[in-house]
Parts: sequence; structure tokens; C-alpha cells
Amino acid sequence: MIVRKIRMDDREEYFEMAADFYSSDAVCHPIPPSHFEKTFTELMRSQEYAEGYVLEYDGKTVGYALLAKTFSQEAGGMVVWIEELYVKPKYRGRGLGHKFFEYLKDHLPQNTKRLRLEAESDNQKAISLYRRFGFQNFPYYQMFRKI
Repeated sequence: MIVRKIRMDDREEYFEMAADFYSSDAVCHPIPPSHFEKTFTELMRSQEYAEGYVLEYDGKTVGYALLAKTFSQEAGGMVVWIEELYVKPKYRGRGLGHKFFEYLKDHLPQNTKRLRLEAESDNQKAISLYRRFGFQNFPYYQMFRKI
């Protein structure tokens, strides 16, 4: 498997994969397609806040990953959120998620102090993968408010 930065020519395939991801059981609810456009625009603009990756297997695009960056006083530095990790259904079970996490270990910004991610509680395959890489639950709720 090859992991590479997302490029402008990945736009349409990224939109298709993101739409599939957001119509799956891996997420709580769908999002408007305009959000895919905004995200892609940010990925092409800079790597300051977000990074996008494409996963390739046997010369084919088989998935993507999105990372978001923030600073955390609690963590003592940079926190990288694994916002999304998507592998097309026919390529699941081949260790591609595992390989992405291996890649990530060597390609995080140098000042990264913590990795974070979210998973639906019934997505036990993903949770099992995350636990194998040392992820654990926070002992508190994460909350949000739309603005």
C-alpha cells in the first residue's frame, strides 16, 4: 500500500469516497456535500490546519484519511485529530488501516503530543484497530455546539 498526500486530481474520487463514508454506519449523520468542497479547498490551500492523504493499493485509490491539527494546553502541544479514515468496502480486511497507522507514526509533525480520533460505539472493528495502536477512551464526555 502507498500513502500519499492528496492532490488536486483526486478531487472527484475523494468526493465519492467521502459521500460513501458519510452514508455509512461509521458516522452519526450525513453532512452536506458542500462540506466536502470546503474541506478539499482547505487541503489544497495549506497544511496548516488539515492534511489529506490518499491510500493506494495495487495502483488503485482505495481510501483516504483526513487529519486536523490543533494546539492543546492539556496535551502540552500539538494534537492531531484523525478526522476520517476510510477504506472502500471491497478493500477492507487487508490491513490497510493498520498500514496507515504505521505510516502515520513516522510522518506526524515533530511537535505532536497526542493523537485523537472518534468512533461510533458499534464500530468494533475500527475500535479494535485503534486499541492495538494504543488509543484509549477519555474519562470524560466530548461535547459540541453548532455556531
